[in-house]
Amino acid sequence: MPDRPARVRDLFEQAGYTVDGVRDLLGPVAGAALARDEIVPALRAARGDTPLETLLRLFWLQVPVPGAALDFEDLTALGLVERDGDEVRARLHVEPVESTPNGYVVSDLKARPGGSPLRDDHVVGQGGASANLAQLVVHRPVDNLLDLGTGSGVQAVHLAGRAQRITATDLNPRALELAALSFALSGVEAELLAGDLFAPVEGREFDLIVSNPPFVISPDRRFGYRESGLQGDEVCRRLVRQAPRHLAEDGWCHLLANWLHVDGEDWHDRVAGWIEGVDGWAVQRDVQDPAEYAELWLRDSCEAGTPEYRERYDAWLEHFERHKVTGVGFGWITLHRGDGREDVRVEDLRHAVDLPVGAYVEDLMRGRTDLTPATMLRTADGVVQEQVGPPGAEDPERIVLRQTRGLRRAAQVGTVEAALAGACDGDLPLGPLLEAIAQLTGADPGVVRERALAVMPDLVADGFFDIIG
Repeated sequence: MPDRPARVRDLFEQAGYTVDGVRDLLGPVAGAALARDEIVPALRAARGDTPLETLLRLFWLQVPVPGAALDFEDLTALGLVERDGDEVRARLHVEPVESTPNGYVVSDLKARPGGSPLRDDHVVGQGGASANLAQLVVHRPVDNLLDLGTGSGVQAVHLAGRAQRITATDLNPRALELAALSFALSGVEAELLAGDLFAPVEGREFDLIVSNPPFVISPDRRFGYRESGLQGDEVCRRLVRQAPRHLAEDGWCHLLANWLHVDGEDWHDRVAGWIEGVDGWAVQRDVQDPAEYAELWLRDSCEAGTPEYRERYDAWLEHFERHKVTGVGFGWITLHRGDGREDVRVEDLRHAVDLPVGAYVEDLMRGRTDLTPATMLRTADGVVQEQVGPPGAEDPERIVLRQTRGLRRAAQVGTVEAALAGACDGDLPLGPLLEAIAQLTGADPGVVRERALAVMPDLVADGFFDIIG
C-alpha cells in the first residue's frame, strides 16, 4: 500500500493538478492575473466541480471547498487541510512546479491584503525570485547538489532530475518541516540540515550550489524568509566569499542577490570585490531607488494600508539615508571553479534575455582569451549590424553589433571590428583578414592589427565571435 504522500501525489496527478493542467485550465488571461496575485479571474476559470478546479481553489486560491468534493483523508492526515463544518480549508499552500517528475512545493498560505499577519517563521513557496533562479542554473547532471537556504524546497524540487544526491539547509526549523513535505509529495530524497549559511556543510564540497538567500536590505529583521539580520548586503557578500571553498572541481554556484548603490562608490567595484578564487559573473537586472525598494517589500508583507505603514516606510528611508544609499540593485551571481583563473565580469543587463540562461551559461563563462594573427574566428550566429547617422551621410556616426539571441548584448564598434564581423567565416585567420581590411581602408596595417588584437578579445568573450579550433 503506497504511503500517504504517494497517494496524495497520485491524487494530484490523476486530477491534473500539474503545471500543464493548471495552465490549460486558467488560460492566458487568468494565468497572467494570478501571476500578479489577482485571483478573481482564476476563481471564474475554476468555478466548476472537477477535482482539478477543487484543488486549485483550495490550495492556490485559498478558498474553502465542499467537504464532499474529494476524499480528504490523506490531505488532512498530512496537515495540508482542515475541516470547518461542511467545508474544507487549506492549512498550507501546495503548488505544482516545473520539474522531472512532477513536483509539488508546500509553503505557508500566501499573504494577501486584509489577511492574517505573517508569522515570524513564515515560509514562502515559489515566486518570481525562485523562478528566476531556476532559469539561471547550468543545464548539466551533477553528483551532488546543495540548496542553501532551501525554504520550501522549491529549488531542490526543480533540480531533482539533475542531481544524484541533494542536501538542503535552512536556519528556520519550520522551513525544513515544509521542505520535507515538499520532497515527500514530489518523490524526492534529500538530506535536510539545520544551520546558518555554510555552517551545516563545513568541510564539504558540491558540484552545484544554489541559493535564494534572505537578501532584502531593511532597517531590522522582521521576517526570516527575506531578511538575514546582517547589515546592508553583508549576507550576499558572505555567501559569495564562502562559496568557493565548498565548490568541487568544475563546480557551479548560482545565487540571487541584492547590493547597495552607495553615494561615492561604484557598485561594479563593490560586487566584483566579493568574488575571489573563482570565475565570477554578476548581472544587475534591476535597480530601485530607496522609496521604491521600501514600497516593494512593504507590499510583499501586506503592510500597505496598515496603521504601521507610514512609520515602517519612514524608518526604511531613514536607514538608507544614514548609510548614504542611493539605490538597491537586484540580480544574480554565478561562480565557477575552473582552471584556477579569476575571470570576473560585472554587468548591467536590464533588457529581456533568452530563457533559460542556464542552457547557455557555460558559454557565457568562457572568459577573455588573448588572440594572435593566426587565430581563426567566425561571427556568431544571430549577430546583426546596425548603423546610425543622419540620412544621406557618407559615413555612419555609430556602428553597433547586436545579438538577436541569448543575452542580446549590443556593442558599439569601429570600422575594423565591423569589417571583421562581415568577413569572419572561419576560413581565414585574423592576420590576412586584417591586412585586407587595412588595404581596403588605406589604414596603416600595424595600427589595424594592434587595435584588433586589443579590442577583439572582449567581443569574443561577449559572444559576438567564436574561436574556431
